[in-house]
Amino acid sequence: MARVLIAGCGYTGAALGLLLSKDGHEVWGLSRNPARLPAPIRPLAADLTDPRSLGSLPPGIGAVAYAAGADGREEEAYRAAYVTGPRNLTGALLARGQRPGRFLFTSSTAVYGQKNGEWVDEDSPVSEEPYTRRLLLEGERLVREAGGVVLRLTGIYGPGREGLIRGLREGKAVSPEGPARYTNRIHRDDAAGAMRHLMALERPAPLYIGVDHEPSDRGEVLRWLAKEMGLPPPRVGPAVEYRSDPGNKRCSNARLLASGYRFRYPTYREGYAAILKGG
Repeated sequence: MARVLIAGCGYTGAALGLLLSKDGHEVWGLSRNPARLPAPIRPLAADLTDPRSLGSLPPGIGAVAYAAGADGREEEAYRAAYVTGPRNLTGALLARGQRPGRFLFTSSTAVYGQKNGEWVDEDSPVSEEPYTRRLLLEGERLVREAGGVVLRLTGIYGPGREGLIRGLREGKAVSPEGPARYTNRIHRDDAAGAMRHLMALERPAPLYIGVDHEPSDRGEVLRWLAKEMGLPPPRVGPAVEYRSDPGNKRCSNARLLASGYRFRYPTYREGYAAILKGG
């Protein structure tokens, strides 16, 4: 049994913590407000941006999963989550003589700026602009230079994150007109499962993409969902940009699959079907 620290133990981190607990590990969940973490995850109240609050780290940490996310889109929020936080945490561990055998850092496929539906993998070029990408990549470099592993996750969906379903029920969902606008996603349970897998992998690569098997046009996903829900197809209208610089690419999970990970929800169909059934 190992002692594992999940830093930024929120939506995905808590799911990871439950998986690791079932495996027999002692799991500590670090959060500014950890009171709602499910048992048996042990709560640890701390602020990754405040080194003084990291003085109560438990001894003997064998592995770390850094799963903190930015509180907003502002530059300072990104710097705090993806640069200051990992720097403070690694510094606090070293100051206490702790060198965990695995440090996993969750980043984002938002670092890719491709806009024409290209396939991208871990070796594809990334963009340093805007600041959101630059700071994600700076955090990745900090972790990789220290021997850590980076997992670039795509859009995470799952129970409680059901924006497409809600939009269809409220009649607000729009199927974008024009060329395909690809979306990349991963179910929360597979995001957590991939993290658990990489934390236990004997010789991991330094970088992986976490995405399901089938990047899909947003309109295709909405039409499939509407049919499953017994609703009329969504109206077609002008494409809406949901982020300041959304890109348009198809992310490959070939490296993650080659490492031995097997998806519980290989495509959006299996994942959303489980949500619609209450799973």
